[in-house]
Formats: sequence, C-alpha cells, structure tokens
Amino acid sequence: MAVPARKTSKTKKRMRRGHIKLATLNLAPCPNCGELRKSHVVCPSCGFYDGRQVVAVKNANN
Repeated sequence: MAVPARKTSKTKKRMRRGHIKLATLNLAPCPNCGELRKSHVVCPSCGFYDGRQVVAVKNANN
C-alpha cells in the first residue's frame, strides 16, 4: 500500500490548498434602481430583470 514516508508539513499542505477559496460575488448595479445585485438575477430591491418587472416587491415603508 502507498503510505507517505514523511508527514506533510503545514507549508506543503497550504500550498496545495492555495487555490481552494471562496470566490467574490460579481455585483453589478441594477439599471432600474441602481442598487447592487448579482448578475443575471432579479433585483431584490425593485424586482426588475431584463428591463421588465418580474417580481412584486413590498416596500420597506409599509
């Protein structure tokens, strides 16, 4: 059986895992209201997507 001859050091382990990390969100301003939102997703603040209202959003003032 293949067994490591030596213990893998913290440095080697961290170098190997260097590319494993969380990616940052790609946020773009909503063309309707200007608030930041994820690309290709309905705007949570105004409910618009691709120039038309898709979801009815309740106002925070009510």
